[in-house]
Amino acid sequence: SRKWQQCFRGGMEALRRLRQFDAYPKTLEDFRVKTGAGALVTVVSSLIMLLLFFSELQYYLTKEVHPELYVDTSRGEKLKINIDTIFPHMPCAYLSIDAMDVAGEQQLDVEHNLFKKRLDLVGNMVTPEVEKHVLGKQEEVFNSTRLDPDRCESCYGAESEDMKCCNTCADVREAYRRKGWAFKNADTIEQCMREGFTQKLQEQKNEGCQVYGFLEVNKVAGNFHFAPGKSFQQSHVHVHAVEIHDLQTFGLDNINMTHYIKRLSFGSDYPGIVNPLDGSNITAQQASMMFQYFVKIVPTIYVKLDGEVVRTNQFSVTRHEKVANGLIGDQGLPGVFVLYELSPMMVKFTEKHRSFTHFLTGVCAIIGGVFTVASLIDSLIYHSARAIQKKIELGKAV
Repeated sequence: SRKWQQCFRGGMEALRRLRQFDAYPKTLEDFRVKTGAGALVTVVSSLIMLLLFFSELQYYLTKEVHPELYVDTSRGEKLKINIDTIFPHMPCAYLSIDAMDVAGEQQLDVEHNLFKKRLDLVGNMVTPEVEKHVLGKQEEVFNSTRLDPDRCESCYGAESEDMKCCNTCADVREAYRRKGWAFKNADTIEQCMREGFTQKLQEQKNEGCQVYGFLEVNKVAGNFHFAPGKSFQQSHVHVHAVEIHDLQTFGLDNINMTHYIKRLSFGSDYPGIVNPLDGSNITAQQASMMFQYFVKIVPTIYVKLDGEVVRTNQFSVTRHEKVANGLIGDQGLPGVFVLYELSPMMVKFTEKHRSFTHFLTGVCAIIGGVFTVASLIDSLIYHSARAIQKKIELGKAV
């Protein structure tokens, strides 16, 4: 029993020594003073701590996006261009879309992944159908079964080895395009008169057009553009056949390239992406305006929390506009041109969970900081009130 007593005394002595390290000494309950001001400070500080805690919790539950910068070493990829643009004063029958790149690939009248929708002057659809065109294939607007299927009609001097017969207006226009000739007067072409080509343009002269869909081009610098007339090559120069006869006949002598870009992006969307041209409404102040958009594309990789990888692109843009007096070469061409080039650098965004230790540190800082400030305010109020009360009592005593 004596050994047990010695052990007990040793434990009590160790506990007494341990108490000397207590950084939070307590006072007796009888010596504590509770005030109304202290209660108010306590309630307000508790509400502030609660508000800051939920704010910190909400921030912790959000995803952290970590950016990195690399040199783009990818090769042989395609660039997907998403387009949705409205031309309120340009008929679909007269609007051509072309894409070219510096690698030498020219895709004339690119319509195989694009749709054209006819619109009236107030922006409503003229017909419920939309036109989808396949590259190199033109649709006929008349019943060709009434004609001899084995016929071989004239190309009006534009015959070639691989195109000796032109049985449709589209064939004649294609033959002219291959020769580099301008298609000047549809009324002198029997196939076009038979198919109602002139009437088709006449019907759409007071309409607009919505072009939407996507293009896939080589991932090199290049351009795509919207311009009136059919495109062709003339002495290795890209030309659009905008004929004086057609302009006078169909009322397009004042080419109005006013346009509204609903969407223009290069690749898929990812959380937080900003496409600077989305929702842009550009009004042509004069006739035959040429709008140029100089686009700098930055390849981007976005890695989500679940491991999904989105390969896309961001871009910045600068707009320039001028009046195009000519239709060939350096004189300029009325239309909307998007000239793009790619940055050699690639940006990678990676989604990550926020650190729990940072969240815990933030919560401790909130509780400790608010508690300390509240204690200082309470002490200031209490001692100020006591000092004022003493002065009042001394004044009464005097």
